Amino acid sequence: MKVIGIGDNVVDDYTNIRTMFPGGNALNFSVYASMLGCESAYLGVFGSDTAAEHVQRTLAELGVDTSHCRNAHGPNGRAALEIVDGERVFLESNEGGVSKSVPMAFIFDDLHYLQIFSLIHTSAYSYLDDYLSRLRSLKPLVSYDFSDDFDADHALALCRYVDIGFFSCAEWSEESTMDLLEKAVNQCGTLAAATRGPHGAILFDGESWFRQASHPVTPTDTLGAGDAFISAFLVSYVGGKATAEVEAATLIKGSLNNAASFAAEICEVKGAFGHGLSY
Repeated sequence: MKVIGIGDNVVDDYTNIRTMFPGGNALNFSVYASMLGCESAYLGVFGSDTAAEHVQRTLAELGVDTSHCRNAHGPNGRAALEIVDGERVFLESNEGGVSKSVPMAFIFDDLHYLQIFSLIHTSAYSYLDDYLSRLRSLKPLVSYDFSDDFDADHALALCRYVDIGFFSCAEWSEESTMDLLEKAVNQCGTLAAATRGPHGAILFDGESWFRQASHPVTPTDTLGAGDAFISAFLVSYVGGKATAEVEAATLIKGSLNNAASFAAEICEVKGAFGHGLSY
């Protein structure tokens, strides 16, 4: 299966150990999908600094296709953080660096390229909201991570252009979370899921509710756990759906379990997926 992450890439700068790790939701999806056996690509904007060079070099080493990316003069996306008792604590961000000043319309320069993928994944930090309707008109399924700082009305308006939506609702009640997911699917989406920290995850498919407990783990670093959950679910669900050999509910349950397992695995890795560079 061929998949592509479009949008944000950053380096996560661990200030306490002076080490930068490649990351960003769209980029993490591309890497995790590759780790899970997919033919994977990433499409976005890189800066012209050491951080950008490190991210690009890492993707080349991991075999993730970046052939349609752009470079722009200026700083790459960067987020400063530290780890406290295994939990990530963000300190500041340059909001994507140069990527926020480069219109993402260039992703449509080669429509044939986009059409070869089974799935396009993007995120709230990818500056792609204005292009979602056009993405939805293409052959691939579209998934979107709304993260945890979304405006509900804006997010629900975007769901009409999204096949599978993900939300982070650790601070939400179960009742409010379920109401959000039901509204998201009613906006023409196929599936909507929410991760709820220690309370696991909830998914709605328009008819049935599914719940998934977190897999127990003593985290080294929780950075990337949510992205890992999303990536493993998508790879398992979309790949399984393509074979049409498994009943829908069984496929969803298995995909959620695979997602929780992979997220726990990533919690034992420093950075989103390792490859730190000291500075």
